[in-house]
Amino acid sequence: QVQLVESGGGLVQAGGSLRLSCTASRSIFSIDNMGWYRQTPGKQRELVARITRLGNTNYADSVKGRFTISRLNAKNLMYLQMNSLTPEDTAVYYCNAVTTGLAYWGQGTQVTVSS
Repeated sequence: QVQLVESGGGLVQAGGSLRLSCTASRSIFSIDNMGWYRQTPGKQRELVARITRLGNTNYADSVKGRFTISRLNAKNLMYLQMNSLTPEDTAVYYCNAVTTGLAYWGQGTQVTVSS
């Protein structure tokens, strides 16, 4: 089992940047897959980016070239660096970890991008 806590959300102007952090309650060395998802009202939660234990990454087409996912296993941390933000990036962002066949979620952090 693992608890996840997101931080770093907030209000930013279009074109700005934010860095989200996800802190895990235990070591993430053995967690194969971690990722960031986002959700807006009335829509399904969608994958933003994910990263494997070995550092392999993949991104949603809408964020490629603007967002960077990373993880610092020694500190039980995962990050999402978001650059060139647009109002379409406004959403609640969730941290996700999949381990031993189970998926764990954080409580989410709001990101609002003003035009």
